[in-house]
Amino acid sequence: MLRLPGLWDALWYRRSVRAQLLLTVLLIELIAALVTAGVTVLKARTSTRIEIDASMNLAEVLVRETIELMPQDTPADRFLEALPLRQRFARHVRITVRDAAGHGVDTRPMTGGLEGDGHTRAPAPAWFASLISPPPERREFPVVLNGRPIGSVVITGEPADEIAETWENLTALAGAATLVSLAMIAILYVLFGRVLDPLTALGTGLLELERRSYGVRLRRPKARELAAITDRFNALAGALDAARAENAGLYQRLITTQDDERRNTARELHDEVGPSLFGLKANAASIASAAGALSGESAHAVQERARDILAIVEHLQLVNRSLLTRLRPMALGHVPLADLLADMIGDRARQNPQIAFPLTPGKLQPSYGDSIDLTIYRCVQESLTNAIRHARATRIRVDLAEAGDASSLQGTRLALTVEDDGCGIDPHAPAGFGLQGMRERVQALGGECSVQGAPGGGTRVRIVIPVQAGDAATG
Repeated sequence: MLRLPGLWDALWYRRSVRAQLLLTVLLIELIAALVTAGVTVLKARTSTRIEIDASMNLAEVLVRETIELMPQDTPADRFLEALPLRQRFARHVRITVRDAAGHGVDTRPMTGGLEGDGHTRAPAPAWFASLISPPPERREFPVVLNGRPIGSVVITGEPADEIAETWENLTALAGAATLVSLAMIAILYVLFGRVLDPLTALGTGLLELERRSYGVRLRRPKARELAAITDRFNALAGALDAARAENAGLYQRLITTQDDERRNTARELHDEVGPSLFGLKANAASIASAAGALSGESAHAVQERARDILAIVEHLQLVNRSLLTRLRPMALGHVPLADLLADMIGDRARQNPQIAFPLTPGKLQPSYGDSIDLTIYRCVQESLTNAIRHARATRIRVDLAEAGDASSLQGTRLALTVEDDGCGIDPHAPAGFGLQGMRERVQALGGECSVQGAPGGGTRVRIVIPVQAGDAATG
């Protein structure tokens, strides 16, 4: 059983503004209809009582005059039988004649009563008649012929015709009022819809802002108050759009600076540290060879030390190559993007043989420029690292392809999807530095990055980056 607050919430607060306004109008009309019906009943009851009193008085006068004007030589039976005919046009009353013994006298039917206005009215419902009908009234007059009482005339009030007429008028008025109310509700429904359309558009615009689509603008309505709200919304959207563009420019400059530093560091490692390590390795090998030609324990010790130096140098070379790969892949810009990703995924597959790494490259250009290529590479690298470390996945699928075309509204986009079948991601967990950096890189290029649960479990990373017309050419 619904409680009163829950019922009120369901009937009112969960409705739209248009429905609430229409319900308010309907409630006002219902109250007005009840008040009108009450006033109509009271007025009809008063008018019916007045009408019956007037009819009774008129009938009484007519009966008295008729009795006085009847010829005294008329036979008693014919006198009593013809008496009501002289009252044939009396309405709202019933005239009956009784003989001296009190028995009713059969008379010819009268044309008054419910047929007095030329047509027969349907009787009103009993409940309505009980509301309108006045207290019953009855008057009786003796009939004296030649000084001898021969019977009596009984006049009884008959409000049925008046009540039926009132009911007929009331139903006609209620029907007309219902039609007018329906027409008014239809007009108000359309009018409220037109008035509230800007609020619906405002809600849609706020949803677009929540989705970080700051380019949305609302059409300015004619209503002054709603126009002011729309102007504030458009100004807010413009400010957010400008802030996003500014932040994107800052992100782009920051990432460009970071990439330049990494490129310079990688170049130093490759051009300076690499040759130096190679020289150390060559000298250590030369020392080991020269010591091999000598004899004695000192020569053996020198060989051991030379081999230790060779092992250390080889380890440093591995570390150097790893640093070079993490800072900036040396093959970036020299081999196609799909091949670069395939090499990285192949390395991960060799390091983690228990995990399958299917790669599905779609339609791709050889390169989309250093910024996009490096962003895609870093995003795949970070997504694979997170899935291997945290997801306990057995399958990590990578899809990369172009979406859309230059003729569409959104233009050509590069869509990357990395999906695993692991334990999923906690939606309430804070994003780590790697994921945050990945999002900043994508947003700096005007793209979108989403991380959410995949159907059936696991995690899906979805990245979409717009491709400018000249990006592929610059690669």
